[in-house]
Amino acid sequence: MRDDEHDEALARRAAEGDARALDALLRNHSALVHGVCRRILGNADDALDATQEALLAIARKIGSFDGRSRFSTWAYRVATNAALDESRRRARRPLPSETLPETTGRTGTEASDTGLADRLDVDAALAHLTPEYRAAVALRDLLGMDYAEIAIVLDIPPGTVRSRISRGRAALADLLGNRETPSEHPTT
Repeated sequence: MRDDEHDEALARRAAEGDARALDALLRNHSALVHGVCRRILGNADDALDATQEALLAIARKIGSFDGRSRFSTWAYRVATNAALDESRRRARRPLPSETLPETTGRTGTEASDTGLADRLDVDAALAHLTPEYRAAVALRDLLGMDYAEIAIVLDIPPGTVRSRISRGRAALADLLGNRETPSEHPTT
């Protein structure tokens, strides 16, 4: 049985009240839900809060899963909504201002150090995007979802998905100091 089919079967059983099926479904998807929340929020503590809210929402709303999309797509949508809600709550809290970490002048030759530093730079830059752009870019570039799935998850038209990704990528390029346009990048 394919993972999608297995998820659909678990979701049906969970909607009928099977606690073991619900537990298996939540366990199977908790890391992915957390990944979505972490990438959208850029803060580990906020991501844990949003993950908990998303998993609770999935458990509460499992009966509304109608199978028109894959379960994972539906779960991503719930997670994205929870992360965006947490982002709005966070925006109302007073926080100390942060500056974007310096992205140039790194020393050290280990690829893992550079990779980690680059990832931290991207996470810091993502935190400066609006939640709408951050969600679209994270779902596409960091989680590898296609445009149609992102449109379903965010409940927006595919054209709006393209626009948000394009604008979010441009803002990230500015924040990271890469002001080249895509056509200026080498093609090799």
